[in-house]
Amino acid sequence: MHLPAIGAPDSLNIRIPSLKKLIPAKMNNIIDDLRSVLKQNADEKTRISGKRFFREEVKIHGLKSALVNSIGREYFKKLPEKNKEAVFVLCEELWKSGYLEESFIACNWTYSLRKEYSPGDFTVFERWVSKYVSNWASCDTLCNHSIGTFIEMYPAFLNELKKWARSEKRWVKRASAVSLIIPARKGKFLNDIFEIADILHSDSDDMVQKGYGWMLKAASEAYQQEVFLYVMKRKGSMPRTSLRYAIEKMPSDLKAKAMAK
Repeated sequence: MHLPAIGAPDSLNIRIPSLKKLIPAKMNNIIDDLRSVLKQNADEKTRISGKRFFREEVKIHGLKSALVNSIGREYFKKLPEKNKEAVFVLCEELWKSGYLEESFIACNWTYSLRKEYSPGDFTVFERWVSKYVSNWASCDTLCNHSIGTFIEMYPAFLNELKKWARSEKRWVKRASAVSLIIPARKGKFLNDIFEIADILHSDSDDMVQKGYGWMLKAASEAYQQEVFLYVMKRKGSMPRTSLRYAIEKMPSDLKAKAMAK
């Protein structure tokens, strides 16, 4: 699963005289100024195009992804305070808006502080996933990087991801799987990955099915045979969507065996 490009950028020119002039001296003004810049650079054609990546209703300002990232980096460099607590407060304000671009900036700022993560941050991440995440792109951006890194740092929280897998909320369930994409590629947490896949096995939501299938596919990069055997034991009841995702990177002969009825 990849982030929507929302159009390939023709250039990264930000249509304001000087970004420096819009950076306030106090933290409590910075979100308003950031939103002002996003709105100034929004484009209706890009907004309409971006919505096509989603089946659910998604709030989009209308900026290409590369431009959003560029603006976010500029603002992060000029934040008057870069301590984790202060930045997380700003990130929460961005999440509250519901706008896709603002969620991406919140995710990027959060990931920039990964060296400062501590166990107590899990409650913050859990609140964001449960309360604010409303589409696959925001879910995957937060989970692939920030939460995945956190889990690598503090693997005891794998048990919390297993609780997420039993949630009634679709994005929390998806988050339980996609948070392990990067660790899975590194060959980490295979047994926990299988356990989460078992919990999500028969979920009827295709976004959850794709999420845990993607997790298994990532794990297959390091443990192809183990994932293949896992799939073969469950292929009779595994949703075809999950199955196809899980075997996507396997050799054609293994794919044929897994798909055979």
